[in-house]
Amino acid sequence: MPDNFYRKRLETIFNAAGIAIDGAEEHDIRIHNHKVFRKAITQGNLGLGESYMKGWWECDALDQLFYRLLRSRADEKVKPIERIAGKITGRMFNLQTTSRAFIIGEKHYNTGNDLFRAMLDNRMVYSCGYWDGARNLDEAQERKLRLVFDKLMLEPGMHLLDIGCGWGGAARFAAEHYGVKVTAITVSSEQAAEAKQQCENLPVTIALSDYRNVEGSFDRIYSIGMFEHVGYKNYRNYFETVKRCLKPGGLSLLHTIGGNEPCVSVDPWICRYIFPNSMIPSASQITRNAEGLFMLEDWHVFAFDYYLTLKAWHENFESRWEVLKRHYPETFRRMWNYYLLSCAGAFKARFLQLWQILFSAEGLGGAYRAPR
Repeated sequence: MPDNFYRKRLETIFNAAGIAIDGAEEHDIRIHNHKVFRKAITQGNLGLGESYMKGWWECDALDQLFYRLLRSRADEKVKPIERIAGKITGRMFNLQTTSRAFIIGEKHYNTGNDLFRAMLDNRMVYSCGYWDGARNLDEAQERKLRLVFDKLMLEPGMHLLDIGCGWGGAARFAAEHYGVKVTAITVSSEQAAEAKQQCENLPVTIALSDYRNVEGSFDRIYSIGMFEHVGYKNYRNYFETVKRCLKPGGLSLLHTIGGNEPCVSVDPWICRYIFPNSMIPSASQITRNAEGLFMLEDWHVFAFDYYLTLKAWHENFESRWEVLKRHYPETFRRMWNYYLLSCAGAFKARFLQLWQILFSAEGLGGAYRAPR
């Protein structure tokens, strides 16, 4: 079909979202290569993202562009074959088996500690901050960590399991400020190396391990920004593992991105370029798989805080690009900007959610007022 057909299709979708092609508003897009029309209509976000990486189009405010697109449900108006194939693959295969657990570490978290050190806060916490009362990213992440550990009602001498770990910021904070012992696991060799340095001389053990291989018994278990890599076929296994490792009377906190509907596949662009084999859980997928194992004590929603966090990461990334570009090409810069700002728009549109969920092993035996 001629490109004019695809242009009109794209214009119709954009017009419904208040977006103009070659318009003057910050959320409008400027076309540099007309191939983008066919690619966007036939491949959806995969085509739109790849064409942006190639420089075929520009937008002064990608987060506002995606906010408008997702609020207008533009994603439902394009049904690319990649998305259909992804759903079929997700239903037929377990993409997050133990043998595949380290793919996400190699592909994403091992990208470069210099990149994440430049982009993140001073503790290198790679998850949503808590901006209530925070003036900057460092304060937002500290407030998030305090929120997590206060909800868990930590006491000195407790033994914590950190599933996911990152670069060790949370484990170090817990050991330093709450007087606890921490065992932390990650599937990223670069994260593990950095975390061991960050937690040196503290009662923190860092291990390169999949969550399914954890042994031991813990007073508290938490996972911050890791559940998105578990996959819906393994949610029950995750909660069974936590149940097995949690002492009687223990608490477990799950900090995760959430979706509004059950998901069996991931966005094709995100899967190919950012987070391979990852899936966003829905509320029903979480509760259904935790039932019979845990009691739900608290469910805290603060999705807009992830918009603020991603915008802060993007500002750091851009402000330090002059140094980073020595090791990363311009295509990477465009890919990373697309990742950070499209996700920011998704959180602002509430297409994506952010949840902290507190579970108890047997139910708390009295009143519980969750910190906010």
